[in-house]
Amino acid sequence: MKARTLLAPMLAAALIGCASTGPATGAAAHTAASAGEFSKLGLSPTRIEPWEDGARMSGGRGTYEWWYFDFSLDDGSTLVIVYLTKDFTRPQAPLSPVVTFSFDGPDGTTVSRAVTAEASDFSAAKDRCDVRIGACTAAGDLRGYTVHYEDADVSADLRLAGTVPAWRPGTGHAFFAWLPSVPKGTVEGTLSIGGATPIVTGVGYHDHNWGNAPLLDLVHDWYWGRARIGDYTVISSTITATDRYGGAALPVFMLALGDAIIADDAAKVRFSADEVFTDTLTGKPVAGRLVYEYEDGSSRYRITYRRATDLVRTMFVDLLTGFKRSLARLAGFDGAYLRFAGTATLERFEDGRLVETVSQESAVWELMYFGHAPR
Repeated sequence: MKARTLLAPMLAAALIGCASTGPATGAAAHTAASAGEFSKLGLSPTRIEPWEDGARMSGGRGTYEWWYFDFSLDDGSTLVIVYLTKDFTRPQAPLSPVVTFSFDGPDGTTVSRAVTAEASDFSAAKDRCDVRIGACTAAGDLRGYTVHYEDADVSADLRLAGTVPAWRPGTGHAFFAWLPSVPKGTVEGTLSIGGATPIVTGVGYHDHNWGNAPLLDLVHDWYWGRARIGDYTVISSTITATDRYGGAALPVFMLALGDAIIADDAAKVRFSADEVFTDTLTGKPVAGRLVYEYEDGSSRYRITYRRATDLVRTMFVDLLTGFKRSLARLAGFDGAYLRFAGTATLERFEDGRLVETVSQESAVWELMYFGHAPR
C-alpha cells in the first residue's frame, strides 16, 4: 500500500464524487420506476435497506464503484474522502482500489492525497457499507458511519450521523446507479494534518455509486448541486445523455425540511439555465444561473443557483501524462470539470403567492462536461 500527494487518474472521481446520478445499462434515462422495475432490482419503492449501501459490483473488469463522503467543518474547512474500486473512467481495468483525500482549509491550505492498495488489501461487505482499502475503512448502516483514513502523513477518524433519511430517486438507476445514503448529517471526530490532531465538528454527506458501462458513452454533461438553505436541504441535478441516447435530459431533485423529505418527484421538476457564456479555458458553455422549480398542487418551490466565482476549471486531458495524454488528444477528448461558488436561494409559493424566501451565500455546485460543446 502506498500514498502519493496526488493520483491524477483518480482526481476526476474525487472531484465529482457526490455528483454521480443514477446502472449503467444506458437503456432509459429515468429514475422513476414501475413496480416491475423495483421488483426486478429487489428494491422497495418506500424503504431503503442497509444492503443497498453494500458492495453492488464485483470489482472486476467492466465495473466500477465508489463510496463518497464529504464534510463541511465548522472552522470553514472542507474534506472529501472517496473509496474507489478503480478509476471510474476505466471500467475494463481489473480491481485497483484507491482512497482519495482532499482537504481545503479556510486559510487557503490544500492537501490532496491518495492511498493505493493491492486487490488483496480490498474488501467490501454486501449486506451493508463496510469497505476496507489497506488501512483505510468506511462502515455504516444508513443511520451512522465511521470513516478512517491514514497514510504516512495524514489521518482522519470521523463519525457521521444522518439527520435526513437515506433517499434515492425512484430505483436510483439511470445512466448508472446512485444512492444518497446520508443526504445530510452531523459529523465529529479528529483530523491530523502536519502533526496537529484537532477535534472537528460540522455537517456531512455520503453517497454510493456504481455501474458497468463507461460514463463517457452514456453522459454528455451534468449540473449537480447540494445546498443547505436555512432549515432546508436540497439535492438537485440535471444529467444530459449522449446523442446515442437521444440527448435526453434527466432531472433529479430532493428537498428536505428539517429531517423530513418534502419533495422528490422528478416529474414535477422544471429546469432552466440562462446567462450562458463560453468558458475561456475549457471552451464549455456555462450558465450563470440555474433554476429548479418544483410544483405540487398549490405548493411551488423555486431553487436558484447564481454563480459568483469559479473554484475549479479543469481539462481532464491535463491530468494525464505521457502516452495517455497524447492518446486522449488524438482521440479528441476534451472533457472538463468546473466547480462554482455563489448564492442558492429558495422561494416557496402557496397558491401563486410568495410566502418564504431563504438564501445561502456560500453554495457550491458543479458542471461535468464529457461531451463536445456545440458549435
